[in-house]
Amino acid sequence: MIGITGLGMYLPEGRMTGAQIAEKANIPTFVVETKMGIIEKVVAGPNDHPVEMSVKAAKEAISEAQVDAKDIDVVIYMGEEHKEYPLWTAAIKIQEEIGAVNAWAFDVQLRCGTAIMAMKVAKSLMFADDSVKTVLLAGGYRNHDFIDYENERTRFMFNLGAGAGAMILQKNARGHEVLEASLITDGSFSEDVVVPVGGTKEPLTVDHLQEGRYILDVLDPEGMKLRLEQKSLSNFLKVIRQSLQKSGYSETNLHYVAMLHMKKSAHDYVLQELGLSEGNSIYLSHYGHIGQIDQILSLCLARKEGKLQEGQIVSLVSAGIGYAWGAITVKWGT
Repeated sequence: MIGITGLGMYLPEGRMTGAQIAEKANIPTFVVETKMGIIEKVVAGPNDHPVEMSVKAAKEAISEAQVDAKDIDVVIYMGEEHKEYPLWTAAIKIQEEIGAVNAWAFDVQLRCGTAIMAMKVAKSLMFADDSVKTVLLAGGYRNHDFIDYENERTRFMFNLGAGAGAMILQKNARGHEVLEASLITDGSFSEDVVVPVGGTKEPLTVDHLQEGRYILDVLDPEGMKLRLEQKSLSNFLKVIRQSLQKSGYSETNLHYVAMLHMKKSAHDYVLQELGLSEGNSIYLSHYGHIGQIDQILSLCLARKEGKLQEGQIVSLVSAGIGYAWGAITVKWGT
């Protein structure tokens, strides 16, 4: 058995309200608050860097798991590539900061689906290598730095926020049992959402910065919208159901869905299709979308609100640009 024995979260103090987003985007406040589902979102301050935030979340998870950092075998960074430095292995810095001197470390990336993919990787690693018994997953996120609120092509990303999350996974330990995952990727979306400059195709220049091109943009908004409408929510439900089935359960057993922040109508649709109600999830309208950290945030909030009890079946589910959909099933423990 692989169990989650510790969870950690770090949220910056900064907030941006739906009204402020509406003013910047020149759209009605009710559209932001009601349709986009953003009452407010968490935003980073000048000292809230992704890896530094990850270290804070990691220390909280380590404390809760009651493990010695020296006993951690592997550190996996599951946060964003937008971090303190480019071309930098963040996990090694986290390893140093927490004192995991006996671990080895690496980074993984699947945009907002990274946490689920990282859990699958960590579990597979533990089963494949008898020497790996304790793994730390940690990641930070502040992709709101790449949003231009005057660019309506990126309106679906106006919810991007900031924060960090972490979890300790342990082999043969009492905790919340990590069961099976399901992942889908579709390369037809691979170049729809990009930062168009700053890579090897078009290296970053002063002109790019002055022209405001070093931001997230959508190269084919109409084509992407059409293709997503055909696939997105169906794949979202598909990975949840496949993950449950592979774990020996069905949606009738499902009690709680730790879901990323997306527009309210989509959130409600997923719950309805699974035969669940609002009480079986938490809509992150006061946090926004903190990328791959949403599932950890949702679990922490649900636990605090008493929504999770021993033996209940939980689905962690997300989707990421590229495009990727992923879900993993967890049996809640003590």
